[in-house]
Amino acid sequence: MMRKLTGFALWTAMLLMIITACSGKAAAPEPGTGMPAESASGLGVGAPSGKKFVVGILPAEAAIPIILAQEKGFLKEEGAVIEIKAFSSPGDRNIAVQAKGLDAVIADVMTAAAFRHNGIAMTVTSDISEDFKILSSPASGITAMNKLNGKKVSLVPNFILEYIMDQFAQQDGFSYSIVEIPSFAGRAEALLSDQIDGVVFTEPQAGMLVKQGAHLLGSSREAGIKGGTLLFTDEMIKRYPGDIAAFYKAYNRAIDYMNDTDPSQYVDILIRYQFPEQIGAYLTGLTSGFEHAGTIERERFDDIVQWTQTKGLIDKAYSYEELTDFSFVAP
Repeated sequence: MMRKLTGFALWTAMLLMIITACSGKAAAPEPGTGMPAESASGLGVGAPSGKKFVVGILPAEAAIPIILAQEKGFLKEEGAVIEIKAFSSPGDRNIAVQAKGLDAVIADVMTAAAFRHNGIAMTVTSDISEDFKILSSPASGITAMNKLNGKKVSLVPNFILEYIMDQFAQQDGFSYSIVEIPSFAGRAEALLSDQIDGVVFTEPQAGMLVKQGAHLLGSSREAGIKGGTLLFTDEMIKRYPGDIAAFYKAYNRAIDYMNDTDPSQYVDILIRYQFPEQIGAYLTGLTSGFEHAGTIERERFDDIVQWTQTKGLIDKAYSYEELTDFSFVAP
């Protein structure tokens, strides 16, 4: 597949910075479990310590349960103490990881692999709630995915957005070129003014663009493509497993709250975290409920890691056991 990757050099430079700034050794996995030995006992990890840890979020659907767990007091009731730091882009988030300013982050499988490759010991502990949409510009006349063949698509290279776009391109047998536009506002403006043919966005931003005339071509959720994750540092997993267990109890309580509560009752909270006002309409229009934190399937994990290796971001295909610890969410 022939594509233009204008962001590759920038990503490589950033990861080289990370190498010099951070180092760490992953906890040894319990053979055949995908769980470090220190936490292989799952939720039988003892009481939370009450240590405050910092969670980095992005302005997307995946952050909502974390925000509500904090704002509705579920975390406090479970004994977990967190600080939420919001980032506008994956690059900004990675810089904070580089500076060792985060204990957990919303990320994806390829980022976990790239971190590990560069000496940053973070482990996938669960999936996240996510739905990435592929959209075409209003005046493009493109209303089917395969019509993006040879067209210009804006996304963030080397992250989950590009992987998802590649999955659709492979399935429908077309190629595309990447136009890298750093900001959401810039990408949205370029799409709505027909300067680019397509874009990949998560919700609620994708729904906002559809309301302004963009054409919806595909959904990662409907296609069964799941690669977004929560990552915790290996130090947190080793030293504070009780706090992580408490975090996930509160996270799942927030999911239950979302499923049982009209979004109008909490949309004001999300707006305070810089979500657009349209988030309420998006949540109200959903026809299916939100799911508790879960796992990433091994087959999908392996495919994403292999994809990451072909991008030159890692030099080995990390195993499921090396990069995951689902003991906090596994049944």
